[in-house]
Amino acid sequence: MGLSGIFYIFLPFKIEQVMSAFIGDYTCKVDSKGRVLLPSAFVKQLPARTQDRFVVKKDIFENCLVLYSIQEWEHQNKLIRSKINPYKKEHNLFLRNFYRGTAELLLDNSNRLLLPKRLLLEVGIERDVIMAGQDSKIEIWSNKDYNAIASGEDEFADLAERIMDGPFQNNEE
Repeated sequence: MGLSGIFYIFLPFKIEQVMSAFIGDYTCKVDSKGRVLLPSAFVKQLPARTQDRFVVKKDIFENCLVLYSIQEWEHQNKLIRSKINPYKKEHNLFLRNFYRGTAELLLDNSNRLLLPKRLLLEVGIERDVIMAGQDSKIEIWSNKDYNAIASGEDEFADLAERIMDGPFQNNEE
């Protein structure tokens, strides 16, 4: 008897998903073609195997763009798939709106991203932008809008108290 054409390879290790945690906010400039330099601090915060592919879309709640590493985008899709029934009209409406305007971006050799003009226009970005790390994503704001959303110290302290109040669980144990 001959061997079949199917071969199985068993690997003795577990592949773990390493998530990015972006911190910091940086003032950047968008050139006339829509290219923006990804701050080197963000490049360093990316897992090595996902340093060149991203997905950008308009934020659901704010007038800004959201940039995900391809690895984080896949994680977001996994979360969505766990909640969605494609045979429900309301769920399809959510999917259609969530994915509307998304674009995959590649980091070029100069660490620049080419942002789609239609998305830049949608959120009113012209030249000066703030790229703000928000844990697993990077928000891209017009400079004017980002400065307008800043809350005062007392307002932020009240918000922190409301959100972080209650029983505290240390998840690092």
